[in-house]
Amino acid sequence: MQMTKEKLAAIIDHTLLKPFATRDDIAKLCKEALNYGFVTAVVNPTYVPLAAELLRGSKVKVCTVVGFPLGASTTKVKAFETANAIEGGAKEIDMVINVGALKSHDFNLVSNDIAAVVREARSANAITKVIIEACYLTREEKIRACELARGGGADFVKTSTGFAEGAREEDVRLMRQVVGENMGVKASGGIRTYEDAVRMVEAGATRIGTSAGVAIISGLLEI
Repeated sequence: MQMTKEKLAAIIDHTLLKPFATRDDIAKLCKEALNYGFVTAVVNPTYVPLAAELLRGSKVKVCTVVGFPLGASTTKVKAFETANAIEGGAKEIDMVINVGALKSHDFNLVSNDIAAVVREARSANAITKVIIEACYLTREEKIRACELARGGGADFVKTSTGFAEGAREEDVRLMRQVVGENMGVKASGGIRTYEDAVRMVEAGATRIGTSAGVAIISGLLEI
């Protein structure tokens, strides 16, 4: 598969979630997102208003994370985080499921988490992506997580936070198989080259989360 610069950039969530990121780092991220035509700039919640101001009037959307990176916040906290982020200017929400609850077969808790975030997001026409943190799950748990995300009305399922293991092609294929063609699949974590990105797209990803977006596009220009 050969992708053009524009097509690849248009599915990249340009990401900076390091705990020591500064305001200058966020400004640089947003400038890169504008220059390269990335679909979103992904920042921690505290930087949502700054990113929204820097990207105002552009096509680049602000994305942030909820229940990140452990997924162990309560449902009410995740819902509040979502509402607060949207108030600050976020247009996309990447939420982490309660991994421990899933592995405990407390599927109602996981489902309620997803539904609460989706409800807040939909009220503002924002997109929800559900991070399943696939590296911690068995095959059966990955399937159930995807089914719960789909049943809860989420727009995407996402492989990873990037704080554990990164995206794997086999997980992307399985997630695509479970959710079908009408739901997005985001591959995130460890995707650092053009070739990495293409492999994920070929496996079924429709969005790529990476902090290496500039390098990926630069790699495409060298081909």
